[in-house]
Amino acid sequence: MDSADDAPDGSRADTSPVLELQAFAVQLRRMNGEVNRLVHAFAHTQGLHATDVQALAAILDTERPLTPGKLRDHLGLTSGAVTACLDRLERAGHIRRARDSADRRVVHLHYEPTAKAAARSFFMPLAEAASAARDAAEPEELAAALRFLARMNTELTRIQPPGR
Repeated sequence: MDSADDAPDGSRADTSPVLELQAFAVQLRRMNGEVNRLVHAFAHTQGLHATDVQALAAILDTERPLTPGKLRDHLGLTSGAVTACLDRLERAGHIRRARDSADRRVVHLHYEPTAKAAARSFFMPLAEAASAARDAAEPEELAAALRFLARMNTELTRIQPPGR
């Protein structure tokens, strides 16, 4: 995809809608690939699967504790696969399951603070890279990037892969 028309930041000099969309796709794939590389390395160091790290991210990113059923829906896994994932995460000390005090049938998933600290330490280079990129951007660029990413995430949640 690289050509003489590419700008130093990876964007295309030609700003036609097709090329802009293509440039977005390339940059999103590159970023996704780099983040996945780090996620797989973290999973390996923790004796986990990459899916387990996706589960940790989902547990971390929710405002309220997730239930195994909501995690299953979020990850698109079977109940058995989610149970195996949660068993691995619990054995490794990353999460704990807690019964709801009002309804003992409901189980909530909590990310353990010591595990959060380990993840934070491992992913510090990612945070530093994001900080460096942020520092090189103008405030209006950051605001536009955040708006775009929020819209993109909203659109992505609407996509249902075939067979689901």
